[in-house]
Amino acid sequence: MNRLGWSILLLLVLAGGAFALMLSPGTAPPPPGAASAPAVAPAPARLRANAAGLIVPVAGIAPDQLVDTWHQSREGGAREHQAIDIMAPRGTPVLAARGGRVEKLFDSAAGGHTIYIRTADGAHVDYYAHLDAYAPGLQEGQLVRQGQGIGTVGSTGNASPDGPHLHFAVKHMAAGERWHQGTPLNPYPLLAGTGGGG
Repeated sequence: MNRLGWSILLLLVLAGGAFALMLSPGTAPPPPGAASAPAVAPAPARLRANAAGLIVPVAGIAPDQLVDTWHQSREGGAREHQAIDIMAPRGTPVLAARGGRVEKLFDSAAGGHTIYIRTADGAHVDYYAHLDAYAPGLQEGQLVRQGQGIGTVGSTGNASPDGPHLHFAVKHMAAGERWHQGTPLNPYPLLAGTGGGG
């Protein structure tokens, strides 16, 4: 097998292992009266956040593998892309880039299966689109921790079936703004660790 074949095999094994972890049952609830753990646990050591506080939200993808697709022309120049597309095989686990609360699970013609997660401080909403599926049991209002499996890469919505990927966007939220509002930030420098996203 050549180097490319081994690389693809390694990616598939890593994606399968991460997906299996995503499906594994949780721990039993603590007995009554016992101190409860915080709702958002810290990320495991292998998923340490960068200086911006985010991890790459696709299992098996390193920051240096990302491509900045922010402001690329779409629909023949009719609009600009205000996100980053992270290419990965269909079914690859999608992870929460940072902890927060699932504000909205939404199906749309453009984004397909989508998730909006608002950070604990309310300052940002992270948007995950074109998902093949949500993680089992994921629901609106649920707290998620950074690195938790929230879905799988797909090509729902207006994405090409030949190019499964995660469309990941970050929005800065002013007080009172709803899940679909906010000011878009370039997620590439935030994920790649190259600076701010403004």
